[in-house]
Amino acid sequence: MKSKNILNKEIPRAFDILGNLALLKFPRNFKISQKKKFAEKILKEHKSVKTVLEKTGKFRGLLRKQKTKHLAGEKTKEVLYKENGCVFRFSIDKTYFSSRLSNERKEIAEKIKKGEEILIMFAGVAPYSIVIAKNSPAKKVYSNEINREANKYAELNARLNKVRDKIEFLPGDIKKVAIKLKKLKKKFDVIVMPRPQLKNSFLKEAFMLSGKNTRIFYYDFCSEKEIDLLVEKIKKEASKARKKIKILKIKKAGEIAPYKFRFRIDFRII
Repeated sequence: MKSKNILNKEIPRAFDILGNLALLKFPRNFKISQKKKFAEKILKEHKSVKTVLEKTGKFRGLLRKQKTKHLAGEKTKEVLYKENGCVFRFSIDKTYFSSRLSNERKEIAEKIKKGEEILIMFAGVAPYSIVIAKNSPAKKVYSNEINREANKYAELNARLNKVRDKIEFLPGDIKKVAIKLKKLKKKFDVIVMPRPQLKNSFLKEAFMLSGKNTRIFYYDFCSEKEIDLLVEKIKKEASKARKKIKILKIKKAGEIAPYKFRFRIDFRII
């Protein structure tokens, strides 16, 4: 959950609340005494928050880890978070999780048809996998993630939400996993790609595992002026894979920096 208003006008940035934990980012000129004072204020005004952390580094690399520092409250970096009728546990430092994609997960779950098999790439602690497994008539959800710590939490979360029987975990590098699945001639009805900000699009692997009428929900990052280039990139990769596609929808799925957005491009193999 993102707090709409900051508690102190001297601090121009909002903060995130993830269940029992609040995550803050301060301007560079703030002293540690000021940070701790503000953290204590959050604890008093938000009764559900038990721990306050400062974000000291951005999400980086394929594993999408970030760095945080304890400011106030219980000394833990494990989160208990709820959304879409599901509950999730995860480490804020060792795994990636975005509460801002909650509506995205709900929307995609609502698009799933009865009996479909779904592949989630870059699944993290399995929020997409679990929300879809619990809130859709999917036959099976296949959940892929390279981060070992995230996979441990994903298994735990599947059991917590009582959907372990509907999810098959495929840990490891998606490039290697895709080759194994291709050898088994496995195809998916739906592929969801909430990918990190990396140069590799991983569309090659998605097309490798798609058949006629497969629907792909692809996430990428660019400015509004670059959206046509993004669509062209998808079409170029489809051509390389000898696939024909139809663009179904282009949706802005959140601002990640000034004038830079996360976009979701929905398309179907025809």
